[in-house]
Amino acid sequence: MPADRSLLRQLAARAVGHFLALTARLITAVRAEWRGIEPVAKQRIYFANHVSNADMPMIWTVLPSSMRRNTRPVAAADYWLKNRLRAFVGPEVFNCVLIDRRPETRTNDPLKKIIEALDEGSSLIIFPEGNRNTTDEPLLPFRAGLYNIGRQRPDIDLVPTWLANLNKIMPKGEVIPLPLICTVTFGSPIHVEEGEDKEAFLKRAAEALVALAPKDRRSEK
Repeated sequence: MPADRSLLRQLAARAVGHFLALTARLITAVRAEWRGIEPVAKQRIYFANHVSNADMPMIWTVLPSSMRRNTRPVAAADYWLKNRLRAFVGPEVFNCVLIDRRPETRTNDPLKKIIEALDEGSSLIIFPEGNRNTTDEPLLPFRAGLYNIGRQRPDIDLVPTWLANLNKIMPKGEVIPLPLICTVTFGSPIHVEEGEDKEAFLKRAAEALVALAPKDRRSEK
């Protein structure tokens, strides 16, 4: 790609990113609550509940710009490469780490791509449930990825991140957002402890995440 075209795409991606962040704030009045950590430029892995396709942009939006530039969502390649618009927004605006979630077709190890992004100094946004939660439970069972990442890079903070009200602002099938405030709550970081097995850690991680939910909604999505 010619240098001038590449520069134009970078400028366009930056402009679209600012536009999306502004739009999200106008529509949802999204705000961050930093309960267990401070909003400082430190490498972290934000692991969050997953209730809508807007989850990742909401988390990305509330991060200060100095942190946002270095924070990469881990996302499904089949979703973000589905058409040309998504293929621009996902890889170039959000700088996603794109993962092939189809074991029968993928040719590389998703964990390897995630570790490479961490070793390059990026922070990450991940959704350990894997799929959107459409049940009445607060969380779906966590997949093993969070544990495997935590074991391979034990010094990086794993930060529970709870999104509240997002599924009520834009219920399934609706096109007009409801006037509710969306909050993104960041809790105290956790790590995989020495000798801790997968089941014990994932249970502890899920409990740390649900503990951030509003008290009257811990039994809801």
